[in-house]
Amino acid sequence: MSHTRGALVLVVSSLLIAGPAAGDPGAEKERVDSRIDQLAEQATTKDRQAGVLTEELSAAQGRVRELDGAVSAQQARLDELDAQLADARARVGELDRTIQAQTKKLAIARRTYRASVKRLEARVHDLYIAGDPDLLAVVFGTESFVDLLDHVELFRRIGRQDRRIVTQVAATRNAIADARRKTQAARVEVAELAQAIGDRAAEQRDVVSRLAASRDALQSAQAERRQTLDSIRSDREELLAEIEQLEKQSAALAETIRASQSTAPSSGATTAVAGSGVLRWPVSGPVTSGFGMRWGRMHEGIDIAVPSGTAVGAAGPGTIIYAGWLGGYGNLVVVDHGNGLSTAYAHNTSFAAGVGQTVETGTIVAYSGSTGNSSGPHVHFEVRVNGSAVDPLGYL
Repeated sequence: MSHTRGALVLVVSSLLIAGPAAGDPGAEKERVDSRIDQLAEQATTKDRQAGVLTEELSAAQGRVRELDGAVSAQQARLDELDAQLADARARVGELDRTIQAQTKKLAIARRTYRASVKRLEARVHDLYIAGDPDLLAVVFGTESFVDLLDHVELFRRIGRQDRRIVTQVAATRNAIADARRKTQAARVEVAELAQAIGDRAAEQRDVVSRLAASRDALQSAQAERRQTLDSIRSDREELLAEIEQLEKQSAALAETIRASQSTAPSSGATTAVAGSGVLRWPVSGPVTSGFGMRWGRMHEGIDIAVPSGTAVGAAGPGTIIYAGWLGGYGNLVVVDHGNGLSTAYAHNTSFAAGVGQTVETGTIVAYSGSTGNSSGPHVHFEVRVNGSAVDPLGYL
């Protein structure tokens, strides 16, 4: 910004110096006013660009809020699935530990069953097959038949008890095996559930990731638009600052024109009144562009189509205060007619008079052409009152 302001000071200073040096403050004012118009158009463009970006940022912000809401909702669903998955996996772990415990119990029950069976088989073998000597001793050692019956019944009870133990151990073994089968089946079901939940969680995680990526990309684009908007606004402020400086310079130049015209020689000068017709057409030809707004900026004169090299005559008596090149005007001649009235003739091929020369109505001051910003041979003719452009048709 400081560099720009320094450039502005340099531009304004050069304009202040160049005006008096050329002896044509009116031309310098035209140049300043043209620059003001150009800057104003640029500022308007910046305003339009800022407006578009502001609308885009507003729409993008709404979309970001929508995406934020979607991300939050989908993340909540993902959190729920993750919690279900954690519960399912914990259940699988519990079932694994239960199966391990049941497997150990089943192994013990099987060993106990085998031992019980062996014990029963041994007792049966001893009682009914091998002829257990203890049984014979019992038989021969009894003092009565009743005692013998009591001892035989005792052995029978012992056998029955062994059978009950075997039966109970077998039942316990079978119950443990059945419980383990059920636990294993439950473990398979829970593992399948955990896998299904895991698959859904993975899909949900992908949804959250894609939504978050879209939101982040949109936020990144927003940041870029904000930077662009800040740059546009900064440029606009610089343009407005330059316009302000140039408008001050334009006003100062207008005062210089008025001062110059008030002190200029008045010999041959004619007081022209709007619509009086005292000014003569500088050339004879059709008007191809009138006074007023054109292409978004002020066209401060009329364009008269004539072949290149056509003699351009002064519209009235006065003194030439400028004859030289001036930017888009090309070769320009300005005649001061006195009493604040002046005329300008632009885009000439060459000059026929110089600064300070007194002219009469019809005196040839230049030859038409297409110099400066011109699309073809013609004369750009302006009428100014106290430095301000007015419609020439009101004076012709």
